[in-house]
Amino acid sequence: MAELRARSVLVTGANRGIGLGFVQHFVKMPNPPQWIFATCRDPKGQRAQELQNLASKHPNIIIIPLEVANPTSIKAAAAKVGEHLGGSGLNLLINNAGMAKPKMLDDETLEDMTEVYTTNTIGPLLMGQAFLPLLKKAAQGSPGSGLSCSKAAIVNMSSYAGSIEDVYVWEFGQVVSYRCSKAALNMLTKCQSLAYKEHGILCVTFHPGWVQTDMGGGGSFKPPLTVDDSVQGMLKVLSSISEKDTGTFLDWEGKILPW
Repeated sequence: MAELRARSVLVTGANRGIGLGFVQHFVKMPNPPQWIFATCRDPKGQRAQELQNLASKHPNIIIIPLEVANPTSIKAAAAKVGEHLGGSGLNLLINNAGMAKPKMLDDETLEDMTEVYTTNTIGPLLMGQAFLPLLKKAAQGSPGSGLSCSKAAIVNMSSYAGSIEDVYVWEFGQVVSYRCSKAALNMLTKCQSLAYKEHGILCVTFHPGWVQTDMGGGGSFKPPLTVDDSVQGMLKVLSSISEKDTGTFLDWEGKILPW
C-alpha cells in the first residue's frame, strides 16, 4: 500500500471526535507530517484539553483558533499557517468541523437551517478559497503531473445522510438541516474538483461511517464504528487515491457512494 506522505496537513474541528482522531493518527505515522495544524474554536477551553495534551508531547502539532463560520477567523488562520510554512505550501486540508441539530422536518427553522448550512457547507467553501494559494504552492512544489493527497488535496467530511438517492438512516433521525447541508457539501466538492484540477489539487468528499462520537451517538444506541477504525480506514483510502478519484463521494473503506 502506498503511504500518505504529506509534509503539512490541516484539520478543522480537531479537538474531538474524528478531527482529533486524524491528529492522533498523523503523529503516529512512520513518516509523520512536519506540520500538523489542528484547529478548533476554543483551543484553550475544556473541550480542547485532550488536543492540548497531545500537542505538548508533539512539537509538530500547531493548534490554531478557527471558527469555520467566520470569514475573518478563516483569513487569520490562513495567514498564521502561511507564516509557519514559510515558503512551502499546504499539502492536505481536511474540512472536518461540522454540526447537527436533531430536528424533524416540521420543526426546522430558518435560524437552524442557516446555522447548520453556514458551518457544514459555507465553512468548507471559504476554507477552500482562503487556503487555495497554499494548496497551489504545495502542488507546484511536488514532482509528477498526477493528483494525490501527498501532493495537494481538499478532503471534505460529509455523510451518507446527505445522499439524495439513499437518504441513509432516515428512520433513525430526519435531521433535515444536516442532510441538506451535506448534500450541498457534496455538490461543493464536485465544483471544487472541477475548478481546482488545473491547479493540481485533488478534492474528495467522505462518509466516515456512522461513528461513535458526540455528534454520531444517539441516546442508548451505539454507532457501529469507532473513531480509530474510521480514521484508519480513511487514511488508507487517502494514501491510494489519484486523479481518477477526484470529485467522488467515498466511504471510509474506499467504496463509491451514490449521490
